[in-house]
Amino acid sequence: MLGLKTDWVLEPEPRDYALADYEGCQAKWCPGCGDHSVLNAVQRLCRDERLPPEQTVFVSGIGCSSRFPHYMKTYGFHGLHGRALPVASGIRARRPDLNIFVATGDGDCCSIGTAHWIHALRYNMKMVVMMFDNNIYGLTKKQTSPTTRRGRRTNTHPDGAFLSPMNPITVSLGVPNASFIAQTVDWNPPHLYATLREAFHHPGFAFVRVMQRCPHFTGDNFELFQTDPSKILLMTHPDGVPVDDALIRTFTTRVEHDPADRMNAFNHAMREDVLPIGLFYRDEEAEHYDSYTREGLDTTPAEKVEAMDKLLDLYCV
Repeated sequence: MLGLKTDWVLEPEPRDYALADYEGCQAKWCPGCGDHSVLNAVQRLCRDERLPPEQTVFVSGIGCSSRFPHYMKTYGFHGLHGRALPVASGIRARRPDLNIFVATGDGDCCSIGTAHWIHALRYNMKMVVMMFDNNIYGLTKKQTSPTTRRGRRTNTHPDGAFLSPMNPITVSLGVPNASFIAQTVDWNPPHLYATLREAFHHPGFAFVRVMQRCPHFTGDNFELFQTDPSKILLMTHPDGVPVDDALIRTFTTRVEHDPADRMNAFNHAMREDVLPIGLFYRDEEAEHYDSYTREGLDTTPAEKVEAMDKLLDLYCV
């Protein structure tokens, strides 16, 4: 009879997912842009991890990379320039049940969004942050970005950029309570996918810098590393990004790096003779700010009104 308690629960049927379940609008990046590779890796990750599209959200700021939410058939929030991380943090604070990904660029993250980036690292709220780094402002047509190499000619520095570039990895390593810092490249899909998968399973703020090709404005930027894989330093360790035999054969320049060793991570990140890829640092014991923000989520409207009245009564005269 209706209303009677039962000792059984009807379990929902397991859902199967295909790439089509995550494919949104057709990507309109330039042909050969590294963003296509990241999009393919993320869609594969969502499928393999069986992430319900209605429980997954992509947040972005402004820039070529920030078109990402439009190309995913999930929830998305295309925010303001440099403001992707406070939006994502707000989502995590009130909806801890969602899978949160952030797409940002070297300009969006490391220039106008720098303060948000630093504090988001410190808050260590669970999300995957993909920083697409092509060393240039691409969407606004070739201006110097914080990671533009010194001497490169741009529309804002036609005689060459004056300053040495910012290193997002060393900056991130210097932030207290940072818990996951990795680097990968868009032109090696297996390592890119393995890095993003490792980031997804991290319990806190996972920052992944993706060295990303811009064939239109910085087409020669990573040419040396693409043509000569020995110029890439593959960091390996049982607690790092998992690599298979194919990757081992591809990258002959390797080093065993323990992601728990923060100072050694600095040493690898500072190298300019090679491009290091892999997991620089991981600390799963770091504090999580979202462990505090989720408090009170089950408070009823009546309880909220009661608490507000009690607080306002303190100011009665």
